[in-house]
Amino acid sequence: MRLIVYFSYTGHTQKIANMIQEKLNCDILELKRVEPYSSDYNAVVNDEQNGENSNIIPEIEDINIDLSKYDEIILGTPVWWYRLAPVVRAFLKKYDLSGKKIIPFATNAGWLGQTFAEIKSLCPNAEVTDEMNIIFTTDYKSTKIVTESSEITAWLAKL
Repeated sequence: MRLIVYFSYTGHTQKIANMIQEKLNCDILELKRVEPYSSDYNAVVNDEQNGENSNIIPEIEDINIDLSKYDEIILGTPVWWYRLAPVVRAFLKKYDLSGKKIIPFATNAGWLGQTFAEIKSLCPNAEVTDEMNIIFTTDYKSTKIVTESSEITAWLAKL
């Protein structure tokens, strides 16, 4: 069975996760911080950018899904400072995905950085494959996808 696991702050990653769920008709789980992020985008940028240097891992809400039921995890993360979002990092550190197939997708404004390499390093006993980088415009308020829809459609068809 498949499960989509994602975190989204601006709604970009959620948009893609919902698109995948609609296409594949699988379960979905949104990751959330115990202490929600501020609605002030600039405050979040400042706080998280400062925290990134010290690798602070936020506390996330417990999930109410039995991960053992799923052999495939479609993992969605925004890219923050060329890495996966801290909430997704917290999930990967908290839950063991050994033996699972992980299909990551990342949403960003064109700066993927080490996102997929970091997922592989946090999940050494999982198969990380079929990565997809989905680029949005640089305006975080815009929901315009820059990546060609044909690329996303082809990726979804492979899944």
